Amino acid sequence: MISPVYGFRKAPYSSVNMETIKTVVTHPFFWGFLLGFLFCVLSLVSHFKTRNELKRLKGHLSDKLEIEAEKMSEMKTQIEKLKGENENLRMKINSGRVQNDYQSLERELEIYARAEKGMVVNAPGFAQAWEKAKESAVGELEAEESGKSLPRRIFKKFFTKGGTSIDAEVVEALPSESTTKSAS
Repeated sequence: MISPVYGFRKAPYSSVNMETIKTVVTHPFFWGFLLGFLFCVLSLVSHFKTRNELKRLKGHLSDKLEIEAEKMSEMKTQIEKLKGENENLRMKINSGRVQNDYQSLERELEIYARAEKGMVVNAPGFAQAWEKAKESAVGELEAEESGKSLPRRIFKKFFTKGGTSIDAEVVEALPSESTTKSAS
């Protein structure tokens, strides 16, 4: 029989073809090929899943690296800022500004010490005597600083018993104003 569409002779469905199919299906090579094809398909599915997972992990890694880079830049700017502050403080100390602060504190302490000493001598009225003693101590220090009288601080260090102890007894080498006023 000739097919009107293809112009071939159509082979009748015969038992030979069924036998060929039966032989191919029962052959061990066919089952090995089918099993290998199944494993190949499963391998490709697993490969695509792994590839998608790898893309997701790369995204996470790039996000993490961006965040860490941002934090590192913030830390570097903070370190640079602290280094600048450290350098400024070092320069301030070396320039003597801090030393001048100590000298002014020492001067103020000397004023109060002299005022307190004068207060002990003249104690009848506390407020008036305190102000008077404080003004007197400021006058003494200004006279010493201008060079009109000898500085008592220096001599006090030389004439103390017991070295540099705080409780050391002072040996009167220079007469104080209260003793010179009372003596005259």
